[in-house]
Amino acid sequence: MADKIEHSEPKDPDTTLGADPSLLIVDDDGPFLRRLARAMESRGFAVDVAESVAEGIAKSRARPPKYAVVDLRLGDGNGLDVIEAIRKGREDTRVIVLTGYGNIATAVTAVKLGAVDYLSKPADADDIYAALTQRPGEKADVPENPMSADRVRWEHIQRVYEMCERNVSETARRLNMHRRTLQRILAKRAPK
Repeated sequence: MADKIEHSEPKDPDTTLGADPSLLIVDDDGPFLRRLARAMESRGFAVDVAESVAEGIAKSRARPPKYAVVDLRLGDGNGLDVIEAIRKGREDTRVIVLTGYGNIATAVTAVKLGAVDYLSKPADADDIYAALTQRPGEKADVPENPMSADRVRWEHIQRVYEMCERNVSETARRLNMHRRTLQRILAKRAPK
């Protein structure tokens, strides 16, 4: 899945971030992680990065950040574990959860653990910055380019496929879909 980070004009690093602009970004997609880190640094954050649950937990224990962007699905586990570790070290951290496999259950769990927003990949730097700096009680703007119905369907199929441990037959049965149809869908790229 191609993640998009657009490098628009950097935001003026004013008092929006407060006295502590520390930001921990945890994502196992290296190129995306580096692009997002550069984009957030240009907006005034002091960025630290981690590419795994273990590294994210270690860094959040060593220096709990004021802001965090955590990918939900990481190579060595679940980003929710990182959120728990951050919350143990610092209660006022503003956590944003990023994922390519959005669903209601994990969104609810992330919010219960203290995440302030839940963004689906691809997310751009402006959306992430807005979510991190949003004031309590402010409503998020409607995305300029929301996911298409085809993309929402594809995300749902991917989520069920992962829940079935990548078993095509079981996924097809749960989705009430023919196995070959599912295989064709899984072989294609994600729709925009």
